[in-house]
Amino acid sequence: MIYKKLFKPLFDRVLALILLLLFSPVLLLCAWLIKKHLGSPVLFRQERPGKGGEIFKIFKFRTMSDARDAEGNLLSDEERLAGIGKRIRSLSLDELPQLLNVLRGEMSFVGPRPLLVEYLPLYSQEEARRHDVLPGITGWAQVNGRNAISWEEKFALDLYYVEHQSFWLDMKILYLTAQKVFKREGISSTTSATMEKFKGHA
Repeated sequence: MIYKKLFKPLFDRVLALILLLLFSPVLLLCAWLIKKHLGSPVLFRQERPGKGGEIFKIFKFRTMSDARDAEGNLLSDEERLAGIGKRIRSLSLDELPQLLNVLRGEMSFVGPRPLLVEYLPLYSQEEARRHDVLPGITGWAQVNGRNAISWEEKFALDLYYVEHQSFWLDMKILYLTAQKVFKREGISSTTSATMEKFKGHA
């Protein structure tokens, strides 16, 4: 399909470059605020599986502190996600550095979110099909609940996207993403500041 093989990769890279230039003042402000309130590093880098399960390093703004208890153990996500970090995440500004991943061809604007490498052996054969396309900054699961839905629902939505990927679906997802960001919906799960870990189907 011409859209998937030619137009979408070109659209992704051109738009990523434009947005990096357009949002450069916001990127610099976020970096300064994180450096001031949370210290270094400003960027959070983590290995994630991309298309075909190929590993790449995703970029995000750091939003959690390194606060620890008396025994030296990191506090919970809820306790470490506060202040400027919580504000940046609530506005989804922590995702902006992923424009670099899009520019490098490791991600797309729209696709299943890249999850943790440790989940790879836990997927069923059907769930692993989420890696048939490039991972995205946003996706069908993100505009239908984001972190507030179950893993089963999330994977079902990811697979729907893999099977129905098109220009019009991508435009719909981008439009709905803008609405979600504005309303700040689905940032957290119902029981955690972030999504609970996937533990497979055992």
